[in-house]
Amino acid sequence: MATREPVTSELAAGRPSATPIFPWQHTAWQEIAQLRSKMPHALLLYGNQGIGKTVLAERLAQSFLCEQLQDQQQACGVCSSCTWFLQGNHPDFRCVRPEIMEPEPADTASKEIKIDQIRALSDFMNISTHRRGARVILLYPAEAMNVASANALLKSLEEPPPATLFLLVSHSLDQLLPTILSRCRKFALGMPSQAQALAWLQEQGVREAANWLAEQGGAPVSALQMAQLGKREDLDVWLQHLAAPSLETALRTADKLQKTPVPQLLAWMQRWLYDLLALRLAGSIRYYPRYQSQLQALAVRVDLAQLLILQKNCKDRSAIAEHPLAPKLFIEDMLLEYLAICR
Repeated sequence: MATREPVTSELAAGRPSATPIFPWQHTAWQEIAQLRSKMPHALLLYGNQGIGKTVLAERLAQSFLCEQLQDQQQACGVCSSCTWFLQGNHPDFRCVRPEIMEPEPADTASKEIKIDQIRALSDFMNISTHRRGARVILLYPAEAMNVASANALLKSLEEPPPATLFLLVSHSLDQLLPTILSRCRKFALGMPSQAQALAWLQEQGVREAANWLAEQGGAPVSALQMAQLGKREDLDVWLQHLAAPSLETALRTADKLQKTPVPQLLAWMQRWLYDLLALRLAGSIRYYPRYQSQLQALAVRVDLAQLLILQKNCKDRSAIAEHPLAPKLFIEDMLLEYLAICR
């Protein structure tokens, strides 16, 4: 079966995608549709990364602006409002995201949502809507706001303009200010079942769908993106070292992967450690079934107490992983600590 056009969970083309909601989101859509008559001014969609939350938020935004709603509050896709929305120039819609997510980000593009981006919404919210209809602001990921921008948004959430809907998308609620959380209606989006996710990936023509899905923690959209990129080289270099660690390969791996984003390497390490712990305690593997034999061999060797300490240290490292002072040294330190528990 031919693979579809790449699916993204972001507005990567600079305008909202036309991707329909995913099969595992129909129940969530119906539940949100029931809120339409009493829709809160701010809706916070949250759940695991890579399950299509932003696509769902896009379709919700489009439906709130649509002039010819269809069954179950679905946007028609053909009215003037839908046409503007899909072309990325609807006058009553704004999308707020970090500069790094723009189609052609500058070298200095920020990974945060800045206070100036929130302040820029003031003029948008203070003018009349184009056709006296709704006004929608989509903001994601919400945890990308720094303290200043979050406090600026809080003022709008406390005194929202009429007919204005804020749609926030978050991968991690614990990174949001409690005051932001308290002023939003929170709506959880769950993971699809493995059967649902695999069936969908196979419909997209993904080979080795089970492996891609496992490596992305069961998140099908992330699995499809990785499969479409077709790049597993860095991951395999990383996992091959973790499967057979030594001082020589630790240094060589750190040198080879020093330009790979450190948060990505850290996430791969955390998943590997999870599998080691799961094997020790429950005899199961979640993320890396391709390396089952190597993981089993290591699981009987590693000291359980040291493994738990390393897991905690990896979590602590995540606080500085986005901006390590020396990426190569950061990676070496992580791999050498791992080597120590494997000995």
